[in-house]
Amino acid sequence: MDKRIGKRVKTNRISVVQNLSLDAYFEQFMYAKTAEGRAKRTLEQYRMNYEFFVKYLDLRGVERQVQQMTTELIRGYIVWMLHEKVRFEGHQYVPESEKRVGLSPVTINTRLKTLRVFFRFLMGENVIENDPTESIKNVTEDEEEIRILTVEQLRKLLDAPNQRTYSQFRDYVLMNMLLDTFVRINEALSLKVSDIDFELGLINIRGEVAKSRKSRMIPMQKRTANLLHELIEESKEFDSEFVFLANYGECLEASHFRHRLKEYSSRAGLSVRVHPHLFRHTGATMFLEAGGDLRHLQMILGHRDLRMVMRYTHLSKNSLKKQHEQYSPLNEVVGKLQRERKIMR
Repeated sequence: MDKRIGKRVKTNRISVVQNLSLDAYFEQFMYAKTAEGRAKRTLEQYRMNYEFFVKYLDLRGVERQVQQMTTELIRGYIVWMLHEKVRFEGHQYVPESEKRVGLSPVTINTRLKTLRVFFRFLMGENVIENDPTESIKNVTEDEEEIRILTVEQLRKLLDAPNQRTYSQFRDYVLMNMLLDTFVRINEALSLKVSDIDFELGLINIRGEVAKSRKSRMIPMQKRTANLLHELIEESKEFDSEFVFLANYGECLEASHFRHRLKEYSSRAGLSVRVHPHLFRHTGATMFLEAGGDLRHLQMILGHRDLRMVMRYTHLSKNSLKKQHEQYSPLNEVVGKLQRERKIMR
């Protein structure tokens, strides 16, 4: 009897494929994502998040096999991250006071995102029939107030590097550029000399390094351009196409700069935690407070959705207080009625 057209016929193809380990499937996944043109940073994050996940599997004694991947396992992974995993564990540059139990919801959801993409890939390849993350919801993220630096704190921080040394002058230039252009640290450290138009005062963030994968032109002040030009002249002996270099001519790493920022923060006597993204938040907020246009800020930040810009920018408490003092309805209602009065005793 002929087989009906469209009827699913059982074969040994899937069962043979399932003999591969979870690690082997992940390498297939990475190969596919590389072929799709995923950004280098995205691929690095996939691998980092996967390695974090399999460490949990090893800790729980779970075999690295597709058949072991269940929704219950993923939920256990989330609970472990929330209530057992120590934040910043093993980071030599992070003080013990910041190493507390429980990862942030943002970090956990980032870890889960990689697993979702990975298991959807396995379903698309007919390796698994059910996605163990399909019914898993994101951990609720509290909408915390984004902190920014004050003008006085910025002045102290920028005054901390000793500009007579190459490495500290480079850090000074990088801090100025981050504050002036609102770029992300990875975008800044990927900057090439050819990306800078000194005549027009523009910086080109290439699509290959932008988080959105879309290139954008960013204006900079003349002062920032002069600092960049001076740094490039200082770095000529390295014969590198990149702007921000370490002492031996290799590209400066973000982790190294984060550590140096903490040293400058301590030297400046600041009690706040200073990190590269803080310059982006601070610069964007100050841009709006000074009367900058929201649409222009969106273009500089590189966000397609205007709502993302609203999340990135928060008016400082001082600005909020001034605005309230100026526009409070009591000014109109009570202000005109106010007159000096004597209190009867």
